[in-house]
Amino acid sequence: MFLIKNLRRISPTTSSALIGFRNTGSPPLSSRFCTTLNQPQQVQSPAPNGLDRSRYEGLAPTREGEKPRVVVLGSGWAGCRLMKGIDTSIYDVVCVSPRNHMVFTPLLASTCVGTLEFRSVAEPISRIQPAISREPGSYFFLANCSRLDADSHEVHCETLTDGLNTLKPWKFKIAYDKLVVACGAEASTFGIQGVLENAIFLREVHHAQEIRRKLLLNLMLSDTPGISNEEKQRLLHCVVVGGGPTGVEFSGELSDFIMKDVRQRYAHVKDDVHVTLIEAKDILSSFDDRLRRYAIKQLNKSGVRFVRGIVKDVKPQKLILDDGTEVPYGLLVWSTGVGPSPFVSSLDLAKAPGGRIGIDQWMRVPSVQDVFAIGDCSGYLETTGKPTLPALAQVAEREGKYLANLLNEIGKANGGRANSAKEIALGVPFVYKHLGSMATIGRYKALVDLRESKDAKGISMTGFVSWFIWRSAYLTRVISWRNRFYVAINWFTTFVFGRDISRI
Repeated sequence: MFLIKNLRRISPTTSSALIGFRNTGSPPLSSRFCTTLNQPQQVQSPAPNGLDRSRYEGLAPTREGEKPRVVVLGSGWAGCRLMKGIDTSIYDVVCVSPRNHMVFTPLLASTCVGTLEFRSVAEPISRIQPAISREPGSYFFLANCSRLDADSHEVHCETLTDGLNTLKPWKFKIAYDKLVVACGAEASTFGIQGVLENAIFLREVHHAQEIRRKLLLNLMLSDTPGISNEEKQRLLHCVVVGGGPTGVEFSGELSDFIMKDVRQRYAHVKDDVHVTLIEAKDILSSFDDRLRRYAIKQLNKSGVRFVRGIVKDVKPQKLILDDGTEVPYGLLVWSTGVGPSPFVSSLDLAKAPGGRIGIDQWMRVPSVQDVFAIGDCSGYLETTGKPTLPALAQVAEREGKYLANLLNEIGKANGGRANSAKEIALGVPFVYKHLGSMATIGRYKALVDLRESKDAKGISMTGFVSWFIWRSAYLTRVISWRNRFYVAINWFTTFVFGRDISRI
């Protein structure tokens, strides 16, 4: 349907470069997408609605007179910042991602309990880079990349089906002049059995939606007549595994929700709702001891219980720690860090520590031509002598901004075509400077650390002022004015009327 919608904006030059193949079981598409490059077009019997049933195979290499093509794999912080900064008068931009929006992850925890609406943290790709919906050679494809053919300058992709048995995935390939791998990372389970089946991660909007539905369902089920006290306590026990910023912020939001909304609207079960945060080491390890102690004190006041231990096994209704302790739960949220995705692991490229794609100081993958990697999926090769940067939004965003400027300069120097930038000087390499860290802990309290590291000199603070700085900073960092308006209105309505507890 995406392709049919965009028929009107495809130029003859672009459409002639599209390759097609037959598949009678695929949805109907215009024959304009199905001409075979350098071969006579075959006449096919039209379908009853006047359209043929050929399947779209891919985008062929760009030709003389066309703009070079930058293919971006992923729509996270790094990929979206790159697409926002790329000069579309020089390049065509093609984005391949399993989601058509960017998630503003610092505010994602707030959507789980109704502080913010889900749409407030999702920004459509077409708003970040309007050329994708306007320019004839720029596209967005809802798909996953399955293989990289660096020798042919092609990526092989497969469309997303959301698990529907009635919709078969389409396989296609895209030729690129420059490829940017920005597909991010996946939640790390450390190989613990039962995590994927029973825990909920907190990295995407659909994760937040699932957490919200599960939380509200448990609250309503726990008030059912005849339910045992043991089962009620299990249903109302929320367990968070991982004491990083995501786990702590979610625990703070959840405790706020319990103290302000659950106590008013679920009075029968208000004393049975509990939150437990499990961490193997220290929570918020990127903050100094003073800030960590303050966070623990405030979260304890909010009713959050801390358990130090390592999860060994996860069952459908309980998890087991390394000392044999069994912890029953009704809701289990897993936020223990990230690791490389199966796609990144499958790439035959040099790897950095941690299994990331190895890059040099200019974000290039040295072993292949015209391939770059940014964000959580990439890391410096050991030969560069630089440490791997943390998997933070500010790191990914600044890498995306740097690479956009670099590609623009390469394009202006006539190096945008495949294999044409070998002799071009790349200029100043990427340098990362940490701008600080922030984390909210609920009850109008937050931590703000504006130092380059927790041992450096600088400003660090706690309390209400920090919470105000945290909200102000993230409100200004939301990408569009539309979403800033949504966030501000959501915060105001939550403050005045409380959180919405409808289970939709």
